[in-house]
Amino acid sequence: MRRLLLTTVFVVLCGYGARTALAENVTVIRAARLLDVEAGQLISPAVVVVKGERIEGVGAAAVPPEARTADLGDVTILPGLIDAHTHLTLDVDKDWLLHEVTEGGPEMALRGARNARLTLGAGFTTVRDLSSAYFADTALAHAIDAGWVEGPRMIASGYAIGVTGGHADYTGFAPGILEVGPKQGIADGVDGMLEAVRYQTKHGARVIKICATAGVISFEASYSNQQLSDEEMRTVVEEAKRQGVKVAAHAHGAEGILAAVRAGVSSVEHGTGVSDETLALMEQKGIYLVPTAYVSSGGISREGLTPEQLAKAKAFDAAAQESHRRAFRSGVKIAFGTDAGCFPHGENAKEFVTLVELGMHPLEAIRAATVNAADLLGTPDRGVVAPGKLADIIAVPGNPLEDVKRLQQVCFVMKGGVVIKTPVP
Repeated sequence: MRRLLLTTVFVVLCGYGARTALAENVTVIRAARLLDVEAGQLISPAVVVVKGERIEGVGAAAVPPEARTADLGDVTILPGLIDAHTHLTLDVDKDWLLHEVTEGGPEMALRGARNARLTLGAGFTTVRDLSSAYFADTALAHAIDAGWVEGPRMIASGYAIGVTGGHADYTGFAPGILEVGPKQGIADGVDGMLEAVRYQTKHGARVIKICATAGVISFEASYSNQQLSDEEMRTVVEEAKRQGVKVAAHAHGAEGILAAVRAGVSSVEHGTGVSDETLALMEQKGIYLVPTAYVSSGGISREGLTPEQLAKAKAFDAAAQESHRRAFRSGVKIAFGTDAGCFPHGENAKEFVTLVELGMHPLEAIRAATVNAADLLGTPDRGVVAPGKLADIIAVPGNPLEDVKRLQQVCFVMKGGVVIKTPVP
């Protein structure tokens, strides 16, 4: 039976919703196993010493005599998971196409607060959130950092940047409704791209997202035609570099993906139709693929999609799976991302199952959501359970290397030394 045994005066209420700040107190977390994601080894028994918001030490030799103890029992300890592609302020429900005209920034931020809590409870202590209207995502990130609401650490993009009438634009409405410009990410030409990037970073964007190509849940006839020109993509990447932020490129189709890679983006999101030549170039340049494989394998919510979008989704699914299988056999770097929002938030760990089904080893899938994602995000203070790192720690029953579905059963979550979720006895 899973159990939580706490000694001395460290008291945690059992069940989801309990919150305990450790401040500068030293606490020892014990469990049956710890997965060293870098070495690929299980360490048994597991002993992790936490002081304040950071990991003080790993192993019995690091335990001070006065430390409080949390015994989690027959579970495996892992680093907090990282999802490099979420949409916390979005839900693809029956009315999702109308959200931009029926909701404003406050409603979207509140929607995001609910989804952030679900995501954190699922064991994802950091996310990169890729596009939101009204800067609801950057507002949510600030609120989480300030402790006003509960959620994962967020690296938010503000508006996605795309061309007029493209995947990032508000299409499908009558002329005159939601006609927007560079401040809302819709831009054309070099000057428009410069303004769009600068306005996003002005309002808190810590990553820039471009829609290099068309997409599935927008109104273009194809999901894979290139939309930003090569020059426009280069302009965004160069300006983002000056601003000190990375660029993530939504990209389907061989031509658009290759153009984004040549422009120097940090990651290709989705990657449907990527050629072997482009995969080799990505490997050479150290560009990550964020496959979002679960939504690309039928996981996308169908509710609210038009018949045209459903037809695109069907064609997209088969092409994406073939592309991802080839990518996983290549040497390209993979970072974990889900496109959560296109399916219910809190179900992010379903991505692991799809990654394994498409050819990844469970350890590689876990590395994609820890050390690899931390590298992509430029956050070296997380992604492993090691001294000096943030005390972002989770636990799951059993051994996730034997059954990756265990990662859907997160029973313990600690973020920055604060217990968010504890096992129920």
